[in-house]
Amino acid sequence: MISYLNTENIARSTDSVEYHPLRPFLPKNARVLFLGSFPPQRKRWCMDFYYPNFINDHWRIEGQIFFGDKNHFVDLEAKRFKIDEIVAFCQEKGLAFYDTSTAIRRLQDNASDKFLEVVEPTDIHALLLQLPHCRAIVTTGEKATETICAYFGIERLPKVNTFIEVPLAPWRGVRGKALLLHRLPSSSRAYPLSFDKKVEAYRQMFSTIAKATADTLSEHRTR
Repeated sequence: MISYLNTENIARSTDSVEYHPLRPFLPKNARVLFLGSFPPQRKRWCMDFYYPNFINDHWRIEGQIFFGDKNHFVDLEAKRFKIDEIVAFCQEKGLAFYDTSTAIRRLQDNASDKFLEVVEPTDIHALLLQLPHCRAIVTTGEKATETICAYFGIERLPKVNTFIEVPLAPWRGVRGKALLLHRLPSSSRAYPLSFDKKVEAYRQMFSTIAKATADTLSEHRTR
């Protein structure tokens, strides 16, 4: 099993500044790039991968959408997520993961994005250059959305369950297609929305991207 821990960043983190403890997960076939804010403290992890907090429902949402079972990626007995199955699934589906901040300060001793101070924003262009097929960036929280909008010079944050085109002169998606920024409800249980409604929001996002990808392939075949 490949380790996705960034041991160098973990070693240089201090009580005042934390550097990102995971390496970017960037499958070459990725059409979707999930960008959160920053991982929770490692004491809250149940696996060394993205969305590692066992009470965060991201992997339950993905399990419900793609397998009709919210516990598909859950080891209920061990209270862990099944990291090997998650990594294989993301590689197959073309799902990439990182965060909008490379270094942060925690203003309180908890996992709330509200109390994160961005010390070093992520170089998102550098990530996109490694994802030639990427069609969409997905944010799942207000802090991540604020950070990415500041990075791209987007003045008005998109509302939850909406998407906008990213105004990138040097970057276009597959064959010049637009790169879209989707803002979804947070998968944290602290976010006040039912699990079923979160599932539908994520399902709609995947459906929109699948349709855009199919349209691109159809255009290519007719040329």
